Amino acid sequence: MIQICNIIAELCSKIIRSCCDDSLFVKYSCLSLKYRNKMLRDISENISSLFTNPSEDEGWNLHIRQLKKADLNDCLYAEITEYISALQDKADSFSMIMLVQVMDEAMKTLLLEKIREYQTDDFSVVLNTNRETTGLGLLPRCSCIWERKHRLSHSYNRLDNFLFHFLLMENSILGELIDKHIFLTNDMFPDFPVHKHLKIAASAVRAEKHFNYEYYTKKEIQCFNISYDKSKAEKDNEEIWKILRKSGDDKCDIMVFPEALGNCETEDYIRQKLILLSAEEYNKIPSLIILPSVVENNMNTVTVLDRFGNVICRQNKQYSFCLEHDGTVWMEDIRTNMVVNILHYEGIGRIAILICKDFLTTKYMEQLMRCFKLTLIIVPSFSTGSYDFCQSFDVCAHDDCNVVWINTCAAMQKSKEANFKNIGYIRKRIGRNDDDSQKLCEMPTCDGAFTGDCSQDCIYYETIRGV
Repeated sequence: MIQICNIIAELCSKIIRSCCDDSLFVKYSCLSLKYRNKMLRDISENISSLFTNPSEDEGWNLHIRQLKKADLNDCLYAEITEYISALQDKADSFSMIMLVQVMDEAMKTLLLEKIREYQTDDFSVVLNTNRETTGLGLLPRCSCIWERKHRLSHSYNRLDNFLFHFLLMENSILGELIDKHIFLTNDMFPDFPVHKHLKIAASAVRAEKHFNYEYYTKKEIQCFNISYDKSKAEKDNEEIWKILRKSGDDKCDIMVFPEALGNCETEDYIRQKLILLSAEEYNKIPSLIILPSVVENNMNTVTVLDRFGNVICRQNKQYSFCLEHDGTVWMEDIRTNMVVNILHYEGIGRIAILICKDFLTTKYMEQLMRCFKLTLIIVPSFSTGSYDFCQSFDVCAHDDCNVVWINTCAAMQKSKEANFKNIGYIRKRIGRNDDDSQKLCEMPTCDGAFTGDCSQDCIYYETIRGV
């Protein structure tokens, strides 16, 4: 399978590199049916094994044959390579794009099999081994029930607008980031295949921060870091576990906590609690747990667990937040490993975690959406307000990407209480005929957060469905 994926990556690279402007893809999408069928017949005459009864049938769905592993042989590779060379000599870009589409459809079954294979791995690498030379990475593309079939085809003129089973990732968009892909097993969300919805829980945890800011100068740059109150660690972890158990009683799929409210013992504490549960109790734990991030050794890290206490991934914050102190600005002193974790699941698509400032860094956020066609972004936050986050939600909805943002009352400052009308939001893509008020689901801050009477067990729920 590697060889055919290398051929497809090389073909895509040739198209992208030979494309003088984006109008090529616009013109291709407007080709007449007669011309499309002419190109299909030409492809079938040169690579007959990609089609069923090509001389009798001209319909797209019946015309293209699903390849099996046994079909992947040197004869097929030679036919495709020779035909690509002929098309390139004629500078026939339209037929080259059509061939990519044919290969995308012909590989559908094999790509679904590859997804099942990837589900057994801790993480997965791209299908092609020529990513460096082609500048492209290929992966199986998981479907998403709220993603439009022709996602962004009217907004971005790109080759991957015409692909539905391959995820085409361009290095030029990814830049220096390192992508790590985790294909979640089918039983991760056991109810999803039946009900086709995702129930999400989020908690602000508490109204107090149990850490102190430390301010210092580093190579002439004013920096800050945080130092946790170790005497509060055990109680804090008990609170997190209590909230987690409570969310499970309401049968939710994903539990999301805010930024910075963890501590150095949180991950081990929660994992040990989960490991000791009975089989019946596991059914009352969210399938995916986004623990509150922890700042340690100059890294701000979110740990993602499954219900059994296994670590799915650890996501580091990429961009430093700046805050005002004593009339000047201080930079969060964190470092990153440049790794971006992408979680894949059939029917849900692709999930990424952007910690607070990472989501507000629009270029970075859009970079991930466009490269990986994200369908769900989870944003743990520790912020003095929601305005800037709300401003960015619509960008995501435009890209068929839902957002879960959860803040914490512990970030509230005097004179800024008005910024905490809501402590979190879920921005959902809705259908054109749906009530517009359904697109932004608010998580109102409880009165106790303003009066010092925090119950420390708040949980908000929302369900994301197909469109």
